[in-house]
Amino acid sequence: MVALTDKTEKRLTIQTAEIAQDTTAIRSLDWERDRFDIEFGLQNGTTYNSFLIRGEQIALVDTSHEKFRKLYFDILTGLINPTDIDYLIVSHTEPDHSGLVKDLLQMAPDITVVASKVAIQFLEDLVHQPFKRKIVKNGDRLDLGNGHEFEFVIAPNLHWPDTIFSFDHKTQTLYTCDAFGMHYCSDSTFDEDLKTIEADFHYYYECLMGPNARSVLSALKRMGELPTVKMIATGHGPLLYHNVEELTGRYRSWSQKQTKAETSIGVFYVSEYGYSDRLAQAIINGITKTGVGVDVVDLGSAVDLQELRELVGRCTGLVIGMSPAASAANIQGALSTILGSTNAKQAVGIFETGGGDDEPIDPLLSKFRNLGLTTAFPAIRIKQTPTENTYKLCEEAGTDLGQWVTRDRSIKAMKSLGADLDKALGRLSGGLYIITAKKGDVSSAMLASWVNQASFKPLGFSIAVAKDRAIESLMQVGDRFVLNVLEEGNYQQLMRHFLKRFAPGADRFEGVKTQPAENGAPILSDALAYMECEVVSRMDCNDHWAVYSTVYAGRVSKPEALTAVHHRKVGNHY
Repeated sequence: MVALTDKTEKRLTIQTAEIAQDTTAIRSLDWERDRFDIEFGLQNGTTYNSFLIRGEQIALVDTSHEKFRKLYFDILTGLINPTDIDYLIVSHTEPDHSGLVKDLLQMAPDITVVASKVAIQFLEDLVHQPFKRKIVKNGDRLDLGNGHEFEFVIAPNLHWPDTIFSFDHKTQTLYTCDAFGMHYCSDSTFDEDLKTIEADFHYYYECLMGPNARSVLSALKRMGELPTVKMIATGHGPLLYHNVEELTGRYRSWSQKQTKAETSIGVFYVSEYGYSDRLAQAIINGITKTGVGVDVVDLGSAVDLQELRELVGRCTGLVIGMSPAASAANIQGALSTILGSTNAKQAVGIFETGGGDDEPIDPLLSKFRNLGLTTAFPAIRIKQTPTENTYKLCEEAGTDLGQWVTRDRSIKAMKSLGADLDKALGRLSGGLYIITAKKGDVSSAMLASWVNQASFKPLGFSIAVAKDRAIESLMQVGDRFVLNVLEEGNYQQLMRHFLKRFAPGADRFEGVKTQPAENGAPILSDALAYMECEVVSRMDCNDHWAVYSTVYAGRVSKPEALTAVHHRKVGNHY
């Protein structure tokens, strides 16, 4: 069954399918969504999956994104009277899965919400009305009758701190919300075509699950205590049925590799307060761009102080998210353990999580400095609702920290290449260009020389972008930018400006003459030429992305001038 939107809107459809006995999937297909969590571009849209299970009692697992409000409830009410639903199982409270919880509870106020303790706390702020609730812990069960007995698996940080998995013993279906999913929109309910989806599956893991690799391994361990899982009903993309063992095995392999990283950074915060989750995730995204492992700890949950002491001791960097909740006795005990386990070789960064003037950042930062730790980035102070620029600042701060803790390894790698080979590779020359990009309120730029024309029809070129560049998150598939060509003999000032190291969140265009292109990105007024471009595809090249883009507009300001050329001496670093 499929429902369509008005053709003037972005294409949204609903698909329903009987996926197991007494079990209906309600899949909200968002065909044209091109971005998620601000930083990550999408090539194939996404879906938001919800599930209806009928035993003697009836349960709904998750709802959908609020953009599907009419479509979703038209389909749901065609399947069942909402007042006949006994339980709403909330896998986690991210808005793309819980966006319609409030509407459902207004329709059917007698529904009991089943969720983790943290999720219930989040929902209280979301729903703003009393509701029946059942808090579940790892191993708890809910019997719907007719054999549909649900067992719950706590899976924090996948990728929100409130996540639970739900296992139906009758159908051997595991409902995992974000975990094992992918942003991939198609009419296929299941994963029968592995080759088609595996790139999106891996990309999704890298963006959302890789930063929480230890949590992935913990969830896999808990899943191993369940009977055989025949199907994984994910919150995004096709459901896993044909390749369950293969794809869960990939999660295990990738996560084991991630946790064996030479260096790791501990991120410690209180998940249930303010904007802490999104801010922490943005910092984590920045860290992982540098190839550094991340250990995430929610100080608001039960923390084993001995394990915390060992974790802090093996980390090369620390990130602390502070909130008024930090005054609680258990959190103060955890902070004291962190302070007592640090060493002077570590770096630290601190961010506020809620706003206002009541968060004790400065006293804690002074304590870390007195212990000899290096401050990796200026304290991030949140005085109002975070914007896209706030999250971009957090990402850049995380990248700065990741680069600091890997500085010795980077220097060692530079010296490891044989001198002759190093010099030979350095003889590959290129032009000098500045890439400028703008999306929403966020803008960025970078100096580039690895640029080459790659096609005639359409006109296109490739550019290599280091994964830890700030601009990288603005050069996803579908993003638009400007390629500014520098002029021979007249490029030094622009080159010096864009080569310097910018503080997180700094305006890279301050003091530079620009004008807006049609796509919104800045054109450098002193450039020899410019081209307006759109990213078509990206290829993973270890520490760089090879980005292929098409060109659809451009102009030369000085027809007789030549492009500036960059001649390197060595080939294993800039």
